[in-house]
This record gives sequence, C-alpha cells and structure tokens, in this order.
Amino acid sequence: MTAFQPLQLPNGTTVANRIAKAAMEENLADASQGPSAELLRLYQAWAEGGAGLLLTGNVMVDRRAMTGPGGVVLEDDRQLDKFREWARIGRAQGAQFWMQINHPGRQMQANLGQQTVAPSAVALELGGLSKMFPVPKALSDEEIGGLIQRFTRTAQLAEQAGFTGVQIHAAHGYLLSQFLSPLSNKRTDSWGGSLENRARLLLEVVKAVRAAVAPGFCVAVKLNSADFQRGGFDGADAKRVVQMLNELSVDLVELSGGSYEAPAMQGDARDGRTLAREAYFLEFAGEIAAAAKMPVMVTGGIRRLPVVEQVLESGVAMAGIATALAIEPNLPRRWQAGERQVSAELAPIRWKQKALASLAYMATVKFQMRRLSRGDQPKPNVSPLRALLSEQLKIARRTRLYKRLMAAG
Repeated sequence: MTAFQPLQLPNGTTVANRIAKAAMEENLADASQGPSAELLRLYQAWAEGGAGLLLTGNVMVDRRAMTGPGGVVLEDDRQLDKFREWARIGRAQGAQFWMQINHPGRQMQANLGQQTVAPSAVALELGGLSKMFPVPKALSDEEIGGLIQRFTRTAQLAEQAGFTGVQIHAAHGYLLSQFLSPLSNKRTDSWGGSLENRARLLLEVVKAVRAAVAPGFCVAVKLNSADFQRGGFDGADAKRVVQMLNELSVDLVELSGGSYEAPAMQGDARDGRTLAREAYFLEFAGEIAAAAKMPVMVTGGIRRLPVVEQVLESGVAMAGIATALAIEPNLPRRWQAGERQVSAELAPIRWKQKALASLAYMATVKFQMRRLSRGDQPKPNVSPLRALLSEQLKIARRTRLYKRLMAAG
C-alpha cells in the first residue's frame, strides 16, 4: 500500500490518498464567530497542498462553550453562506473536507465568563494553572439530551454548507472524552460507571448524527488511544469503544491521545511514558485497527513520508498530519512529486513546567498558521517564548471581544 493509493470508506466515498490534514485549533473566527477571510486563506493553502482529506479545527456546537476565544461556532443557519465559501475552498482541489464538531466540557477557561459543564463536578488538575479552569457543573439528563441535539444540528448544517463529512471529537479531554474517562466521569446513573455507560453519550451522538444526514455524508470519530493518566481511559478501553462503534455506520476512526492534563500530543505524558518520536500513538493503533470494521487513522507527530508508509504497513488506513502541515502545507504534493526526503518539524520544548510547555508548543503552531493565513511563509524557528507571549496577547484581546459578544446576547 502506498501513501497515494485511494481509500474507499464504508459509505462508498473515495478519499484520493492516505494522507489527512488533521485538525488543529486555529482561533481565526471573525467577530461574529464565523469563518474569517484569514481562515479561508489558510484552508486554501492546505487544499492546494495535496492531502486527500482536510479536517477543520474545532467548530463548536454551542457559542457558550468554547475551547478558546476566536473559535468558530455553527449552531444555526445565520452565517451559512460563510461556511459554504469555506467548504467550497476546502473542496476546490478534490479533497474530502470534514468539519470537526466539538464541545469543550470542563476544558474552557474561567476568564471567558461562562459556566463550564462536565459529566461530573471534577476540576482539571494542572498544578499552578488549575485556577484557570473552574469546577464544572455536572450535566443533567435533560442537558445531555440537549447536547446530542446540538451535535446533530451542527452536522446537518455542515452538510447543508457543502462539507463532505463531520468528525465527532471524543478525544483530547473534551466533553465526549470526559464521559469516556473514569477520572472525570464519576456518575452513578446510566451515563457513568461501566465503559458501556461511559461510552453511551458518544454512541448516542453518532447514532443521532448518522440518522440526520445523507448516507453519502461521512461520519467519523476522533478517539483517544489512551489518556496517559493512571486509572484513566486506556488502550483496552479504546479497543472496546471501537468495537461498539463497529455496530454503527462510522466511516473512519482517528486515534490520537492525551488531554490538557496529560499533553501527550506534544510528546510527553504524566505517567512517565516517552512518546517523543514520530507516530506517537502507532504502538496502540495496530491492535485497535485489527478490531475495527471501519478504516482507522493515526495522528501525532508524523512528518516524514517513510513514517507515513510505516503507519500504512501496520494496518492503519490513513496517516493524519498536523504540525508539519502548518510549517509546510505542500508536503503531500511534494512527496507525490518525488521529494521523498522533505519533512517539516518544530524543535521540542523542554521546559520543566509541562503544561506551560504544551501551551508554548501550541502557540508556536498557531504562529505558523497565522502566517499562512496572511499569505506569508511559516517561520518554524520562532522563539517559543515569543510565540507564547504573542498568543497570550491575542487571547486577551479575543477574550474581551467574546465577552462583549456574549453580553450583547
């Protein structure tokens, strides 16, 4: 199997090659929480880069629940024309273009001024940074039903706008992932306890979305291969959840890992594992892929074509690439043209405070995306401290704008 062999999904959709531009949080919404001109320019660069599948960064199902200020929200049809233009640009070169839909749950900062919710009233444990996140309110049965409706409505709107699929985000410690983890889900009702109960919300969202969209519209799930926290969601749990998803009409499962508390996406985990190499989560993926009826995709640290080929040889159907495409958006096209040795990466950040290092790493990635969104070349050697300070200033400004927007109703 080669990286440029087409992939047919269970619903009959064909992806042109086995390389996906994985989701990264862009924080490039306009003042009304729709896709901005800068965001469209960024996706034009990725669409021209040659990946067979493009996944958006977080699109929120509720404007009161944001992974960060400056995020895109799709909860009604008031700005649907902007989303239609986004979908047109993403699909212009023949790629599949899926919208990642998400709710942060407790991973929403206190300074945004909104009530955070979660399966249980369990706060994030981030050491000195814990105060940035409030103790969440445990969701009621009625509120859980409302959340299922929100995910479904956003998926319907994505289809109307011209996207070719959605990816339901159940990884990285966001709300659906919080339900899956026994560390954050302490419920004793039908939404907690056993893994079957903890997976119930994800399964209900998938079923509701699948029933509300056309058969040819793709429905995918992003799932942690593990949380990398003792007593948390682990590889055996991930395999069982994939087996549950086998019974539903899921077109692809993407495996990643970690959360705000254990930022394994950056190569480090709280339980002492070392994942600082390419294809961070590949060691978990082979066994899970063998149990999956749908294609499986792995994301996390991939930046070279030989590693993409290693991923595919392991039985995984697609390789998801994130940071490397923020640095060099044309990697897939260059690889296909014969430049097998070209790669792109950021230097690791070895700060002692791992949560702060994770923030700096994400800020450095966003620095590259902002340059692409302006039509400039990325600058991978930017100082992480400079990128972090710049991002914190932008967050402060976007936070003020968000709070004004929410106060205005």
